Amino acid sequence: MRHLSAAATAEETIRKTGLVDSVVAKTGLSKKDSEACVDAFLESIAEEITSGNKVNIAGFGTFKRADRKARTGRNPKTGEALQIAAKKAPTFSAAKKFKEQVNGDI
Repeated sequence: MRHLSAAATAEETIRKTGLVDSVVAKTGLSKKDSEACVDAFLESIAEEITSGNKVNIAGFGTFKRADRKARTGRNPKTGEALQIAAKKAPTFSAAKKFKEQVNGDI
């Protein structure tokens, strides 16, 4: 069983199953219930961002949608100009407390 820990290095990738295992260890919930919680949490964030709302989790950060304008780009092979369409992109801005935790200040 794999858990998130301070010992995890920057090179490691923790996948959803690792998050689920961590929730199991921290809450004592069953794996099935923990997976349902993680899924519901992620789906809720995605739904809110898709709707154009911000999701602010105090001490962790803010998820929001950025509207990227249409622009002209260049094909790197030919140098030909091409139009890049406008699009929406999810963004995340880390809270000060989270940044401090990552830097070992907490």
